[in-house]
Amino acid sequence: MKYVVDHEEIDARAALIVDILTAKGWTISFAESCTAGLAAAHLVDIPSASNVFNASFVTYADEAKMKYLGVSGETIREKGVVSEEVAIQMALGTARANDAQVGVGITGIAGPTGGTAVKPVGMVCFGFVIDGKTMTATKQFGDIGRDAVRIASVEYVYTFLSTMLPRVAGMRPQI
Repeated sequence: MKYVVDHEEIDARAALIVDILTAKGWTISFAESCTAGLAAAHLVDIPSASNVFNASFVTYADEAKMKYLGVSGETIREKGVVSEEVAIQMALGTARANDAQVGVGITGIAGPTGGTAVKPVGMVCFGFVIDGKTMTATKQFGDIGRDAVRIASVEYVYTFLSTMLPRVAGMRPQI
């Protein structure tokens, strides 16, 4: 199965997110594992991103998640590094470390190896903190290829944020 990337849609959503954050005077920070900085990279494709973005983390190793984001080793042992529990701790940790009102945590199994029957290749967990409110999600993108899982994850983040940010910020959705 071939995964089609809609770069224009990602850019439109990223621009909307930058506009909303700018209007609120908020900043955003990402904690990325399987996407390895791809979500932050798409945000900085928007020229005015510097108004709302100052720092993020790429924490591929469990130790980095614990050291830089404050993810609990106990949570990693009990729930696994690919879990909503770890994703939300990543989101909270990056928001706290960077004084951001919006934090995003992404952890998953991009493949081609690493999957299990319970946590297959293509499973990605997300954590979001928006102005103190937390939300989590798990998506099963399937074994669509490593790069496709990564970009599908970023598309999900931008779709989620472009829908939820206006609601939480008390604004009308624009997309």
